[in-house]
Amino acid sequence: MFWKFDLHMSSQLEALLEKDDVTLTELMEEEDVLQECKAQNHRLLVFLSQDTCMQELLHLITTEPPAGLEETRRFKHPNIACELLTSDVGVINDKLGGEKLLLDTLYSFLEQPPPLNPLLASFFSKTIGNLITRKTEQVISFLRGKEGFLGLVLNHINTSAMMDLLLRLISCVEPAPLRQDTLNWLNEEQLAQRLIELIHPGKDEEKQSNASQTVCDIIRLSRDQANQLQENSEADPLLAVLESQECVGQLLDNMFVGERTESCIICGTQILLTLLEIRRPGVEGMLDVCVQGHERCVNSSILQAIQPHLTHYHQLLLDPPRVTPMLTSLGVLEVPLGNCRLHVARLMASLLQTTNTSYYICCNNTIYNNTVTLELCRLNTINILLDLFFKYTWNNFLHFQVELCVAAILSHSASPGPTLPLPSVPPDISTHNPLVTHLFQDCRLVLRILEAWEENDKMQAEGGMRRGYMGHLTRIANTVVCSMEKGPVHSQISSLITGRAVWVTLVITRLVNRYSYAGIYTHTLWCVCMHVQAKTAAFEACTKEKIQSFDDNEEEDIWEEREINYTTHTKSRTRYTNTHTHSHT
Repeated sequence: MFWKFDLHMSSQLEALLEKDDVTLTELMEEEDVLQECKAQNHRLLVFLSQDTCMQELLHLITTEPPAGLEETRRFKHPNIACELLTSDVGVINDKLGGEKLLLDTLYSFLEQPPPLNPLLASFFSKTIGNLITRKTEQVISFLRGKEGFLGLVLNHINTSAMMDLLLRLISCVEPAPLRQDTLNWLNEEQLAQRLIELIHPGKDEEKQSNASQTVCDIIRLSRDQANQLQENSEADPLLAVLESQECVGQLLDNMFVGERTESCIICGTQILLTLLEIRRPGVEGMLDVCVQGHERCVNSSILQAIQPHLTHYHQLLLDPPRVTPMLTSLGVLEVPLGNCRLHVARLMASLLQTTNTSYYICCNNTIYNNTVTLELCRLNTINILLDLFFKYTWNNFLHFQVELCVAAILSHSASPGPTLPLPSVPPDISTHNPLVTHLFQDCRLVLRILEAWEENDKMQAEGGMRRGYMGHLTRIANTVVCSMEKGPVHSQISSLITGRAVWVTLVITRLVNRYSYAGIYTHTLWCVCMHVQAKTAAFEACTKEKIQSFDDNEEEDIWEEREINYTTHTKSRTRYTNTHTHSHT
């Protein structure tokens, strides 16, 4: 390393180490002390590994520095001390991880009353996290011997460094048997249940947010590690608890029973969204939703816990927590959509992507009604989301989620997967989806698209702005057209749109022309037009009109082969110049 050859700096450090009364503070003032430590300077490591020096280093990272110092210097030595303790040098790791007295000094930081200094908390978390990785067995044994350790960590969970400590205990413990033993210990200490208890209206918002983020990270880490382990390995107990109906039900009760706060609802919904994320199957009791080679797998207990609370989420769309008026570039928005309703829309999209495949779902070779789908139809939730879509003209975050909802109803997950055989299912079940009927009949999707398009055209004709949802509305219309042609419920959609000549005109004159998808939609247009009352005449008239728009006889064919001479070249340049001039006038 380059610092080994910095003879001037090294000689200053060596001169200090030769002094009998040299202090740790003097060494820490040297700029190259950390570099020499990582280079494993023998004399420096011998000095640092002394009991008095180690205690002083730990004192620096666990004790609030004097308030009288300049802010730039208050945490200079604590920062250097942390870097020395985590320099990943074997001598320091062995000393710190092998002596209980030193570990007790480090652990004493957790015993301080909240709130912790966030910078010192990061030093503490980094130091003990390094020991968990390098001296795993000794440190885990020490922590397990400390009664109330987990309670102290959760008491300080509003400090983000404590989140990192918990995640290190879950993800950085090796080998596999020791990791499983650690997970069982954390589960016996009811880590998952205690984190869920922190997501409660009576708790501090910062504590709720960090607890929610910790739970989400635990779910993702546990699933990732489960996918990497062998099939016969023991299941993750923390993940099993978090996916259980009892735990999800407790979370939802905290959110909706009694006092309701926006922070609690948002934090809880973020956990539900994480639980509903796509993952590979691998545990017993998995709900397999597989149709036409597409798969989305989620534990059935999660859906069973959410279903009774869908009415609460529906009510949030109608009566959300109060949000103060918002100043936007287009004026003051008196009643903003709010983060709460946006999270509800995200949850509905995620649920629909999970449960949209059929009126029936197969679980453990048993066919049963999809109660989530039926409840969404009963509540008319999709209709409310469409109302909000058109009401909040410029909220593209909402528009995207509603677009996902419609796409999920009409199609399936794009991730490939094996097809699940459905035993004894009537042949028409897989092609009939009650949400599709609800979307086109009760929610009047096609009529809304046509009305919105007409209103937008009228506004633009009067010199107004193009409405902010038109891009997403066009994509929704394209999704409908594609689903009519080759989607899993194409026959059901075609029967629900039968006889709408205006819709056919929109497809021909707007969607095909705008995106040049004529080849994709040719078959769809033919199938739809067979049911239109105007039949062939209207179709030919519209088609002829559009074809003529591309046939400009007055324009010279630029691809026509001709003899090139000076006169032709001059004429072409003159015509180009005139056209270019007119286009800028």
